[in-house]
Amino acid sequence: MRFEHADTIWRDFPELAPAVLYAEGIRPDVSVDARVAEFSATAAGRLEGSPEGELPEIQAWRRTFGRMGLKPTQYRCASESLLRRLRKEGSLPRIHPLIDLCNAVSVAYAIPVAVFDVEHVTDFLEVRHSRGDETYLTFSGETEHPAPGEVIFADGAGRAHARRWTNRQSGLSAVRDTTRSVLVVAEALHETAARDVARLVETLAGELDAVWGAASKTAVLTPSARRFSF
Repeated sequence: MRFEHADTIWRDFPELAPAVLYAEGIRPDVSVDARVAEFSATAAGRLEGSPEGELPEIQAWRRTFGRMGLKPTQYRCASESLLRRLRKEGSLPRIHPLIDLCNAVSVAYAIPVAVFDVEHVTDFLEVRHSRGDETYLTFSGETEHPAPGEVIFADGAGRAHARRWTNRQSGLSAVRDTTRSVLVVAEALHETAARDVARLVETLAGELDAVWGAASKTAVLTPSARRFSF
């Protein structure tokens, strides 16, 4: 399988810095409570200095959403939504150990982190503009069709595994108790994005090794090295 961004994404968003991680051996019978608390505390410390909307990582995504024709305060990137919840409620949702860990790392870095169960992805994942005929499965089981031109994560079967880029993932490839193999994608566009996404996936790789004993394959993608095979 492979993961990459389309030429038009690199053309329209040259400041993009993505990092990816592939791992096997995921299981639900582990505890990540201490790690979630540690990363959440890091995020809470940043929020004491300024609200999430003023963080450079979030401001960059707000500008990007605006360039895509989306109202940034209506459609938020995933990390902003999590930071907002953490600030208002003091905690993050608990779903699955891997998702809980990735959400906590996401808020600590203020960078969106997407996790896909690769058993539910056909052939590849490509971040590209929608044609308008792709199908997207919501978490409630409804089927939607992304608008033409919308940035999506598309697979070889014409299914969208995320809508509005980093706004909302699909229920189809969401991590569940039966998940064993995952692709993790972190994307940023702020000034130090390349350095920060590299640190983020390095952090996650260390956590996956410590918690699951899982060896990870990672990469930071660039316009000249844009494909990740796994």
